[in-house]
Amino acid sequence: MDSYSRIKFNVKTANRFRNFSAQIAGSHSETLTIMMDFFDQNKISPSESLGPNMKSLENNLKSRINALIAIIRDIEKNQTKPTLAMLQALFEEAEPKKKPLILENNNFRADKEFRVPEPKNNDRT
Repeated sequence: MDSYSRIKFNVKTANRFRNFSAQIAGSHSETLTIMMDFFDQNKISPSESLGPNMKSLENNLKSRINALIAIIRDIEKNQTKPTLAMLQALFEEAEPKKKPLILENNNFRADKEFRVPEPKNNDRT
């Protein structure tokens, strides 16, 4: 069985908390627990303003995102596009070079004895 304790709030704050609690959780205890967990987990104080902290966090995230975009663009420019161009060049269908036709050698006939001509000797000695 849960035990409860009383905390005194001024009426204006108590009414505000009741309205807030109705929106957040089923009971006042749950609402207060959720709120305390939020501050503990995020290591922030409810007395500090989040304005500059959130703005600096947003700027930091934007700069990191811009750095990632720059890295991806560099990869695309220096690696992906050249590789793609090489692959396209390899796979482009090139027309085969036309080879000269091999004509029939009229000097060779299967029914005749074929002799290889001897080289001419041009010695004048």
